[in-house]
Amino acid sequence: MTQSTATLQKSTNPSVSTALPASEMIVFEDVSKFYGEILGVNRVNLQINPGITSLVGPNGSGKTTLMNLMTGLIKPTSGSIKVLGLSPDEPEKLFRKLGYCSQFDSFPRGATAREFIEFYLRVHGFTKQETREMTQNALERVSLTEAADRKVSAFSKGMRQRVRLAQSIAHNPSVLVLDEPLNGLDPMARAEIIRLFRQLADAGMYLIISSHILHEVDMMSDNVVLMLNGYVVAEGEVHGVRDEIDDHPIQILIRCDRPQILAARLFEHESVVEARIHKDCQGLFVKTRRPDDFYLLLNQIITEQNLQIESVAPVDDDLNAVYQYLITSDGGQN
Repeated sequence: MTQSTATLQKSTNPSVSTALPASEMIVFEDVSKFYGEILGVNRVNLQINPGITSLVGPNGSGKTTLMNLMTGLIKPTSGSIKVLGLSPDEPEKLFRKLGYCSQFDSFPRGATAREFIEFYLRVHGFTKQETREMTQNALERVSLTEAADRKVSAFSKGMRQRVRLAQSIAHNPSVLVLDEPLNGLDPMARAEIIRLFRQLADAGMYLIISSHILHEVDMMSDNVVLMLNGYVVAEGEVHGVRDEIDDHPIQILIRCDRPQILAARLFEHESVVEARIHKDCQGLFVKTRRPDDFYLLLNQIITEQNLQIESVAPVDDDLNAVYQYLITSDGGQN
């Protein structure tokens, strides 16, 4: 049986968890959603525990559909969903426990960041004093206090993203659903928000985050769910999922002064699957199934040959490479 087949078969059954009762998990049982004849998600079985669970996949893989089902914005065609024992059909109860940060902008005309969050809290029924304190706390957590009384319409994309995030956490939910929450943020802001996510998770919150950037998933996630064409194709702890794809060759670009010499030496070793000179003759594409062994070998050759190395970097360390491996091996489907 190929690795792809094993991964696909494993993901068709619910995760087994004895640590928590169903009332303390987010549970999908054989959930499907069709938009007419178009597939949204199909036969999804998941059990999500506290911590950060990342939904990863290319556009159209079903991540947003899964989140909209979880939050009750759309209803499944079949199957059932429970969020800490609550059905998404109970929106008033659910949104006391759940915060949702969409990837789409939608702000009242002329509203400031503070007004936007306060209005949301007042709708939830909090008092004026509670609303004021909770709004201030949320603004502080996303570093927006200085801009709190400016109109959101004047904000950059990254600042608008932080306003939506502040709104989603203002009422101190137990579950936080975040659709591409790092879009539009500069590197420093991304690092700050990832740090906040980890703090929330360490305090016992459930965070479900969609992302298509693998290295960000590595930085913050406890578990990862890989999606493709509406199906869950792999799930588990981040390192466990990575271990499942260790046999998939990764591609590395090495910029150096004598790529031909480097290629000839690399081909002497079985850890190298392919070596191809870059079209500008100043670099070398290398595929290897054992990156740790490869980097040790590379250091040895550089020293022996006195090569001048400009850079060494993975060029397909993203989810598209993972998907290609999962679905193109013999037996892969979906």
